[in-house]
Amino acid sequence: MLRRFATYYAPYRGLFLLDFGCAILAGLLELAFPMAVKLFVDDLLPTQSWSLIILAAVALLAMYFANTALTAVVVYWGHMLGINIETDMRRKAFEHLQKLSFSFFDNQKTGHLIARVTKDLEEIGEVAHHGPEDLFIAVMTFLGAFALMMMVNVELALITAVIVPIVAWVTSRYGGRMTQNWRALYGRVGDFNVRIEENVGGMRVVQAFANEDHERGLFAKDNASYRQTKLEAYKIMAASTSLSYMSMRLVQLVVMLAGSYMVLNQDLSYGGFVGFLLLVTVFFRPVEKINAVIETYPKGIAGFRRYSDLLATEPDVKDAPSARGVQTLRGEIRYEGVGFGYSKDRPILENVSLEIPAGATIAFVGPSGAGKTTLCSLLPRFYDVTGGRITIDGIDIRDMTLASLRRHIGIVQQDVFLFGGTLRENVAYGRIGASDEEILEAIRRARLDTVVSALPEGLDTVIGERGVKLSGGQKQRLAIARIFLKDPPILILDEATSALDTQTEREIQCSLEALSRERTTLVIAHRLATIRKADRIVVIDEKGIAEEGTHEDLLKAGSRYRRMHEVQFADELSA
Repeated sequence: MLRRFATYYAPYRGLFLLDFGCAILAGLLELAFPMAVKLFVDDLLPTQSWSLIILAAVALLAMYFANTALTAVVVYWGHMLGINIETDMRRKAFEHLQKLSFSFFDNQKTGHLIARVTKDLEEIGEVAHHGPEDLFIAVMTFLGAFALMMMVNVELALITAVIVPIVAWVTSRYGGRMTQNWRALYGRVGDFNVRIEENVGGMRVVQAFANEDHERGLFAKDNASYRQTKLEAYKIMAASTSLSYMSMRLVQLVVMLAGSYMVLNQDLSYGGFVGFLLLVTVFFRPVEKINAVIETYPKGIAGFRRYSDLLATEPDVKDAPSARGVQTLRGEIRYEGVGFGYSKDRPILENVSLEIPAGATIAFVGPSGAGKTTLCSLLPRFYDVTGGRITIDGIDIRDMTLASLRRHIGIVQQDVFLFGGTLRENVAYGRIGASDEEILEAIRRARLDTVVSALPEGLDTVIGERGVKLSGGQKQRLAIARIFLKDPPILILDEATSALDTQTEREIQCSLEALSRERTTLVIAHRLATIRKADRIVVIDEKGIAEEGTHEDLLKAGSRYRRMHEVQFADELSA
């Protein structure tokens, strides 16, 4: 894990060397100060020469200025190093999320994924900056200060060294516990994000059912769990810090008493005593750094482990090594003995074979859960078939790159997802970089132009999160405009009008018919009246394809489709 972490320093080797070098020089100057004070007291004061004293003071002032400059470099450029690494990790995590398959997101909560890209990486910048630097400087300062203390007085140096095994014990005892605790805490943050995201996103449902008190109770439970986990972290931190502090102060007291005894017995000079006390402070400073590392390091490592777990997740659907980009497709589709299941023990489709000529409109009908949407989701490879194959224009879709395959397929769903930006941004998502003229033409063809022209800000109208400021019909038209702009040869309409009223459905149906012209179109429909003009209707049941034919042929055959049609028509008459 540490080797993987170290690879992130490679692009910033120069910045790392600058930060590390300045930190080492600053540490060496820290070691020099106590010895300079010893010389000042023992050698300069007895001479009573003001010129030498002032010269020594100026030299000390120059050292202070130098150390100030070095510290400024370490604080600013060192943190720049940390935030650069944190930014790279966040970019890499986000890019990896873009590659992961639908099956991954089906089993994850959005709040947990947001935490992986945000909260989990917050402390990594601090660890990247302070981790190697603080550990190296701590060891260097320990050894350097101890060597200088041995030069001043061996007995006092050995008394001071008693602190070392205590610090080692505290570090080993509490460091691992802190790491486990912070991993649990990041999990709590994920639960937190899930709760807030679901509550805010579903506020209309919450208030419609008057379930605010229930939501408060759920949030209070997650909030209390987060608080308890964090209190446990602070309990460990308090024990670690308190033990280290008390150990250091006891040693300082013993050194002060022992040093005073030696000075009174003339075994130690006044300058040596003052210098040794300053060296003790320098010697203990790494202990304080190690305490800070004990606090920060577990947070960073816990976040890095969760980050590494995310990157280790391989997408189920990815480009084959031999996959090639396709430039143009006519849209002739073949399902050849296709099988699929979301899990091995629960097959959804088995041995499905289907031919769809280029430019044809094929409608899929059948009971909920029979596999209509699943069958269509296999075409853009949102999931990969577990048996058989799917071809477009005779090419196995697994031999195409995902990007080039999906560029040739447009999808309009019942639940339209819109971004919280402007109308222009949402339509332009169909083809990034499209001109305003192209966007307006797509809007006109989707019959949304009258709505846009009536808006004071036109294309720059902000539609709110998930298009909350638009009606259901306007959202659908916007989604259709997006596909007009994309202009793909293959179209999937997944119950695109089932949530609309009859009048709006008729209007949207006209837009969809215009969109479907000269495109291979796969329509998933609940209302059979919307698919009468389809070139072929395929009835799907739990066993696969039950029957297929035109609307008229299926009605004449006394088929399952006819029974569905009679039931639905009777319901519409009674309504």
